[in-house]
Amino acid sequence: MALGLGALGASVHHHQGLGTSSSAAAAAAAAAVLGAVSVGGGGSPVAPPPPPPPPIIPSPMFALPTLNFTVSQVAAVCETLEESGDIERLARFLWSLPVAHPNIAELNKNEAVLRARAIVSFHSGNFRDLYTILEHHKFTKDSHGKLQAMWLEAHYQEAEKLRGRPLGPVDKYRVRKKFPLPRTIWDGEQKTHCFKERTRSLLREWYLQDPYPNPTKKRELAQATGLTPTQVGNWFKNRRQRDRAAAAKNRSVFSGSLVGSFWPQD
Repeated sequence: MALGLGALGASVHHHQGLGTSSSAAAAAAAAAVLGAVSVGGGGSPVAPPPPPPPPIIPSPMFALPTLNFTVSQVAAVCETLEESGDIERLARFLWSLPVAHPNIAELNKNEAVLRARAIVSFHSGNFRDLYTILEHHKFTKDSHGKLQAMWLEAHYQEAEKLRGRPLGPVDKYRVRKKFPLPRTIWDGEQKTHCFKERTRSLLREWYLQDPYPNPTKKRELAQATGLTPTQVGNWFKNRRQRDRAAAAKNRSVFSGSLVGSFWPQD
């Protein structure tokens, strides 16, 4: 224990910016100068400055604070914060967990904790961390929808940043072909436009009720489908465009039929 605390004290002392070592060097230089002045001047000797204080080593009673949560408690907090949508608090909670948690191996395998880390990585733009989490851990089917949406949306955003423009349907198709869903978050169910049939059915049902959902409705739909609010908004936008195009085509056909009835062909 003494060795561990000493190492911790040295680490804390090092991260203070080498302040103690600098002051020690300054004190030694000052002592040498004062000694030379005392000898050269012939006066009374000047007392050397006191030695620098030893490094601050925390005692066991005042060790760094830790959160003594069990794995199940950590998972429950992660799930609660995830459901609330408070990503900032979720991130702070994950950062507060000690690196040397007694059950760190079990924590690193817990699905709720891994999913929370993936969500925080996605919303903070740390897509490399997101991909690592999703590719190296097998998730249950209940988590697939949300994790698949984050995987695709992250790759879309990276492609948009690289190309400097929004992606069209063909661009997104190429991104999906280049970065297929890892088997850790995919159950093999076939998708149309990367949305499962039950997801598309739910979107169509909501569309019939309200083709222009507000942000609150989009968040509710995202929670229900496992998509992101952006994906939900894009689906509604594309559906409205298709419906307008179909309506315009029908009007054109109807107008043509009316003209033909008034001006019969010879």
